[in-house]
Amino acid sequence: MSRVVVIGGSGHVGTYLVPRLVEAGHQVVSVSRGRAVPYTPHAAWGRVEQVVLDRDATERDGTFGTAIAALEPDVVVDLICFTPDSARELVEALRGRVQHLVHCGTIWVYGHNATVPATEDQPLNPFGSYGTQKAAIETYLLEEARRTGFPTTVVRPGHICGPGWVPLNPAGHFDPGVFSLIARGEELVLPNLGLETVHHVHADDVAQIVERAIAGWGAAVGEAFNAVSPQAVNLRGYAEHMSRWFGHEPRLAFQPFEQWRTTQDPGDADATLDHISRSPSHSIEKARRLLGHVPRYSSFAAVEEAVARLIADGRVQRA
Repeated sequence: MSRVVVIGGSGHVGTYLVPRLVEAGHQVVSVSRGRAVPYTPHAAWGRVEQVVLDRDATERDGTFGTAIAALEPDVVVDLICFTPDSARELVEALRGRVQHLVHCGTIWVYGHNATVPATEDQPLNPFGSYGTQKAAIETYLLEEARRTGFPTTVVRPGHICGPGWVPLNPAGHFDPGVFSLIARGEELVLPNLGLETVHHVHADDVAQIVERAIAGWGAAVGEAFNAVSPQAVNLRGYAEHMSRWFGHEPRLAFQPFEQWRTTQDPGDADATLDHISRSPSHSIEKARRLLGHVPRYSSFAAVEEAVARLIADGRVQRA
């Protein structure tokens, strides 16, 4: 088995990935700033080497990549790379020293798609700073794989959810109060006709693809893989499902977006526009075919698990 360094190991995906790797027999090093604990406890964390490292600070003085290389990894999983400069520093430090670098990207690199579900060979149309930066990172990494043989794989998660944090809600933003409103059986107003799509993924299914990419090195190097649930959902269907999950028939109304946004918190309205302007819907057939990926969660199952934790924590109020 391999020595695997997970950068950002205590975050959303790392919460599930690190125990998976330990149970598969790998020697695991979790690198983080030391300010957070995993969202869900697991006995496997007792067998993990913990390294405290501030990426921002060490990148400013040019020592982050060499610090990761000094951990002598066979495999590096980078869950928190957000700029091309960060990616380049890490690649140059690891070149010739690792078997595999797995980068956590995003479906945001697609922007909008002409056909859906979108496959990995469709052109990227990113817009906005986050999607554009992530697209530049993965373009660089995959070019390095093709030109120089640097062994990298890109995994593109959708809207990650799971217990411990707030999932993207049926209004297209992250205010947990929307779930409370639905739980009380009150009317929910959606933008437009509620037919734009969102595409969730449980963090454990993202972790599964990363684990399978490490195990299936030969099929994974030089490739990008979507990491989403088997099907996207539209806002209306999502709201209807959650209403019935709470024991109510749906009470929905619809307004044109520009009218709808006047009744919303400005930050929430901007987040909704970010999501509906992309309306992601993606295929995981490539991960099924090349890596043997078998997702555990539908979009609704992933959201239900997250909302159940929000109820238990008192962040979503039932009637």
